[in-house]
Amino acid sequence: MKILVTGACGYKGSVLVPKLLAKGFSVVAIDIQWFGNELSAHSNLTTLKHDVRDTSNIDLSGVDAIIHLASVANDPCGDLDPKLTWEISALATMQLADKAAKQGVKHFIYASSGSVYGVKEEEQVTEDLALEPISEYNKTKMVSERVLLSYADKMVVQIIRPATVCGLSPRMRLDVAVNMLTMQAINNGVITVFGGDQARPNIHIDDITDLYLFLLSRPDVRGVFNAGFENITISEIAHRIVDKVGGDIVVTPSNDPRSYRINSDKLLATGFRPKYKVADAVDQIVDAYNLGKLKDEDRWYNLKWMQRHVFND
Repeated sequence: MKILVTGACGYKGSVLVPKLLAKGFSVVAIDIQWFGNELSAHSNLTTLKHDVRDTSNIDLSGVDAIIHLASVANDPCGDLDPKLTWEISALATMQLADKAAKQGVKHFIYASSGSVYGVKEEEQVTEDLALEPISEYNKTKMVSERVLLSYADKMVVQIIRPATVCGLSPRMRLDVAVNMLTMQAINNGVITVFGGDQARPNIHIDDITDLYLFLLSRPDVRGVFNAGFENITISEIAHRIVDKVGGDIVVTPSNDPRSYRINSDKLLATGFRPKYKVADAVDQIVDAYNLGKLKDEDRWYNLKWMQRHVFND
């Protein structure tokens, strides 16, 4: 089975692609490689440095399934250049979906975001609630979902709205809540929390990548699914980290109202089960740091890296 993975050199892709190869899949990995390429060579892997916006030159010959991860990731990066964000995260998705449908690709898995709901008062944020995205990033995800669902009669369409991902990856990110706060505790002995009452749903990187493998094996599971299993506040995350790492917590005011919670009962009903928790991500990051396998580097922060290397050319 031949799988095309876009955004394959990113945070999730760098964990997912080796898992696909271990399962015996043939993988074509496409990525613009703004953040480099941490994928190891493999006889069943073709890695292409390619801009996903150049859809006409993406070869879908023999491709059985697409796992579409490529986007300008997170709100601050999406706001750097809204036009670029829409071109990459929405327009390219539309073009790729259309090309896939026309060329007979049978299976399309799309990585949306749990933040498409916007700020909700409901304790149980389920898939049937209205989408009220706030940022450019969230808006492109919502539009892309709608486009992909219009092709559901031509191919298997599976849309995942993940929670905030945490845990180790060869292409690490230290700008997502759990990872960032853990590194603060390790480096400084102090975690700075802005506000703290904002809720964040979380999912371990091994669980989200295992979910994509699960979906490949379950073409009968179609539609839109939340994927997040620990809805906890930023303050709760900080206290869990301090319990493991030590240090102090400093709380400062915040003007960020975004509070996300998601209910994943619909996904759990398919038989998928998560195996990891926030605590596992914290332990892994601490262990990797202590072993010298992880350092606090600018390249692990999307916004900082893009400002310096993408918009400074």
